[in-house]
Amino acid sequence: LSGIEAQVKKLVEDLKCTSVDTQREATAQLRLLAKHNMDNRIIIANCGAIVLLVDLLHSPDTKTQENAVTALLNLSINDNNKTAIADADAIEPLIHVLETGSPEAKENSAATLFSLSVIEDNKVKIGRSGAIKPLVDLLGNGTPRGKKDAATALFNLSIFHENKARIVQAGAVRHLVDLMDPAAGMVDKAVAVLANLATIPEGRNAIGQEGGIPVLVEVVELGSARGKENAAAALLQLCITSGRFCNMVLQEGAVPPLVALSQTGTPRAKEKVIVLLFFFLLFLSKPFYFTII
Repeated sequence: LSGIEAQVKKLVEDLKCTSVDTQREATAQLRLLAKHNMDNRIIIANCGAIVLLVDLLHSPDTKTQENAVTALLNLSINDNNKTAIADADAIEPLIHVLETGSPEAKENSAATLFSLSVIEDNKVKIGRSGAIKPLVDLLGNGTPRGKKDAATALFNLSIFHENKARIVQAGAVRHLVDLMDPAAGMVDKAVAVLANLATIPEGRNAIGQEGGIPVLVEVVELGSARGKENAAAALLQLCITSGRFCNMVLQEGAVPPLVALSQTGTPRAKEKVIVLLFFFLLFLSKPFYFTII
């Protein structure tokens, strides 16, 4: 460990150097050291590298920026480092990378924001700092991995209620509905975010307007166990708040797959489905109790 510490101290000094080549090599070495070893992550943080790596997120050298953001991603695996990175005012520089970086840098910036957002206070900071719009842009236009990293970050951010409206307003629902295509390989991630967004009126309206109801019904029928559970939760939110959406769900033929899910689903899925099927019975037998919106 003492040998590693001496190496890291030398690399930290190199980060301060004005030579682009020296900075690029130092960030590459720190990125590698932080990749697999938890002790290394602690040493690197203790040697003062985090603040310097954050500064290099604004580097005009593409490779240095990529190395710096990836080093921070690797360091953030340690929970104490998550707090240290946020305290080093990293969020706005990470957004800068998300908006201007190479495809790899954007991916790793989104992944770092996800990692930081595991801490509750950071969900608030990230949501209020303007990260959501570039994350939604990456969700719609990024590489396949970038889209997955963006969806994961948006899911975590959507757990904090205040962020849900921001995510909807940034246009995420249309991209999430598009990603419900099984060919995209992101059904479970997309439906998990939609289930969170369905808990607010803006989210439900966007799901209805963007054609989300048919794909949610399809996931109830053909999705994974977790996908079915989240799709059922989203449909329940849609139906209990709007007669119009309830009609749309029924017209999509949701009842047979929901009945099947009530017998084979996870405990949470069964709970949601039973409430939903009971609601359908009330809706169909006494529709005048409900306001059709």
